[in-house]
Amino acid sequence: MAGLGWLTPRRRSATARSVLAGEAAAEAARKTSVAEDEAALLTGTSDEAPAEPAFPVAGDDRAAAFFDLDNTVMQGAAIFHFGRGLYKRKFFERRELTRFAWQQAWFRLAGVEDPEHMQDARDSALSIVKGHRVSELMSIGEEIYDEYMADRIWPGTRALAQAHLDAGQRVWLVTAAPVETATIIARRLGLTGALGTVAESVDGVYTGRLVGEPLHGPAKAEAVRALAAAEDLDLDRCAAYSDSHNDIPMLSLVGHPYAINPDTKLRKHARARDWRLRDYRTGRKAAKVGIPAAAGVGALAGGTAAALALHRRRR
Repeated sequence: MAGLGWLTPRRRSATARSVLAGEAAAEAARKTSVAEDEAALLTGTSDEAPAEPAFPVAGDDRAAAFFDLDNTVMQGAAIFHFGRGLYKRKFFERRELTRFAWQQAWFRLAGVEDPEHMQDARDSALSIVKGHRVSELMSIGEEIYDEYMADRIWPGTRALAQAHLDAGQRVWLVTAAPVETATIIARRLGLTGALGTVAESVDGVYTGRLVGEPLHGPAKAEAVRALAAAEDLDLDRCAAYSDSHNDIPMLSLVGHPYAINPDTKLRKHARARDWRLRDYRTGRKAAKVGIPAAAGVGALAGGTAAALALHRRRR
């Protein structure tokens, strides 16, 4: 059984590498957000939609929302969908696709993230992209989003994010997925930006190494803390959303934590602390006060049968 040690999650605390990963993610997210804001001003495409006063507090520019990606905003794991897209483009061999498929199957069936399991997937991804240009992977990522990710967005979670946007607040994805992939998803959903794992690049070419460590667990909390300090956010007025007990450090950091499609440990933790709950996997409503009615739309998206499919393609 020693070979299956990755099946058992291990508790981890923030380390120097977690802090480094968090700060790198925050800096990358801020650079991307500033660049896109400047581009919008230059092209005259900035969208200034009127804020909705109902939920959350409208006009509070020191409040923001932070959304985990995998199984919170999107069904399954972004890194696995990205891997499938790269395989289609012959970036690696069939045996590596089999490995990605097994990891995706475990993720869907277990419904939780295991740090060592996810690390193994990211090591595979790093070896695949090593030597490729960042711009090349960004371009391919746009195509992969359309092919494998666009129809896997949970409508209910998307409605929650939109509620914050309509209130004039910034909304960030916070994920262990590569920051480039996360940024594409955030942009497609109309969000402010993304905090993600930062892969090292030199002169625009991936080296195959990370800056710090994957943005997972405590590192996510460090990223949110660093971004909040840089953006002058009041974390007590911010909200965070996740499905995984691994994100309890991030959820505990804000004044308004939400458990979305929670795993068993997070559900228990959330109930003990009277956190708000919402589950879109089966249609049952686990919401407490404060969840907007719009979040109920599409609660039946993706049922149990979908969670068991390995390679089903939705067109």
